[in-house]
Amino acid sequence: MAGQATAQRGGGQTKKSVKSGRSGPRPQRSRRFRLPRRRGPIILAVVVVLLGAGLVWVLYGSTWLRVEHVKATGTEVLTPQEVEAVAAVPIGSPLISVDTGVIEARLRQKLPRIDSVEVVRSWPHGIGLKVTERKPVLVMKSGAKFDEVDAKGVRFATIQRPLGGVPLLELTPSHSPSQRRFGTDRLVLEAVGIAGELPPAVAKETRSVKISTYDSVTLELTGGRSVLWGSSEEGELKGRTLSALMKARPKSVRFDVSAPTAPAVSGS
Repeated sequence: MAGQATAQRGGGQTKKSVKSGRSGPRPQRSRRFRLPRRRGPIILAVVVVLLGAGLVWVLYGSTWLRVEHVKATGTEVLTPQEVEAVAAVPIGSPLISVDTGVIEARLRQKLPRIDSVEVVRSWPHGIGLKVTERKPVLVMKSGAKFDEVDAKGVRFATIQRPLGGVPLLELTPSHSPSQRRFGTDRLVLEAVGIAGELPPAVAKETRSVKISTYDSVTLELTGGRSVLWGSSEEGELKGRTLSALMKARPKSVRFDVSAPTAPAVSGS
């Protein structure tokens, strides 16, 4: 009986093991390959360093981005060759290393005719020099020559003879008390301000601007005509008034617009 019971228990276990289907060890599942957490940032840092080193080499070490040509634009009296020579851009140097600020300062210092200049990189091989020249509003006698004066009162160039269409500034400062406040430089500014506000038709016929004090300015026109302008105040109104008087009284030789609301003419 005991043997039979044992046999029965044994048979039951066999059936149970067959039914469950697990006669051996469990198979291991495949695992995805993962980098250790600390290696990810290190590899990323290495990649960034390599990319940075490559960029630096391209900009500074390679021959791909080097200065090969320089071009000046915007010149009128100056020639592009003059500007390019003074700029002295280092041909063959890395384009990124060109100090544009130093070149701009050099051009303004050595070529006073330049009012402003912009030095720009023209990738991959060029440097551009965008020049704006000063324009003379008046000329002043300087010994046997003449100085050109721009709208800011800057004397920027010396020429052999007066320019056609540019009035001559005759500066004769008085010794009045106002001279302390209105020195020579201030009088020059007053004169160029007046000349710059003249209507085109009047400016075309203006031969000289005479100034002794800030409120004593006279214009000498073609044909022996003269205009008492007064000060630089109400310049636009004075210009319109003078234009109207010159049309209405073309044979007059003296005009007074120092008080533009009460002008006067005389002579014929």
